[in-house]
Amino acid sequence: QVREVIDQDALYTALKEKQIQAAGLDVTTPEPLPTDHQLLTLPNCLVVPHIGSASERTRNKMAIIAAKNLYAGIEGKPLLHEVKPK
Repeated sequence: QVREVIDQDALYTALKEKQIQAAGLDVTTPEPLPTDHQLLTLPNCLVVPHIGSASERTRNKMAIIAAKNLYAGIEGKPLLHEVKPK
């Protein structure tokens, strides 16, 4: 089951009617959006391919967390930032 953070149809309407001035989306459902998706027709909507975390500093931190999780998993310890389904 996919859990969406935002209602993309409602976002489209809000952007089109200028209830929201602009939006930048790093994640969409589905990914990638189909080339004919309505959000891609709006001049005030920017869709980018997961570059929100594309700084060297952030990627280094992500690599350290992944390595620590690997060690924790091997040692049978809890993982850092574990997401547990409800």
